[in-house]
Amino acid sequence: MIGVFVTFRSDSGLERQAVEAIAAQAAPAFEGMPGLRSKAFTWDDDARSATNFYIWDSEEAARAFFGPALVERVTGLYGVAPEVRFVEVAALVENAGAPAPTA
Repeated sequence: MIGVFVTFRSDSGLERQAVEAIAAQAAPAFEGMPGLRSKAFTWDDDARSATNFYIWDSEEAARAFFGPALVERVTGLYGVAPEVRFVEVAALVENAGAPAPTA
């Protein structure tokens, strides 16, 4: 598995409402996307920055998605070019659908 951090920062900072609007509009496009296990849209209030984190089944799928056209498109959305970092996922714990612990 491959994780990808896509971070948006600018010297003047981003606006939370703008980032949340982008996330709300974009999220449905990722549902059921082949090769994508999960995606999280995040906001860092202190740094006024956004980081989107993806987990892909393969490095090939991740790198195919993050081509120059995508980077150009998200640069237009956020108003700043992202920093894209690929990382190997050593282990993943997924609790979705797991029964709740009993007291």
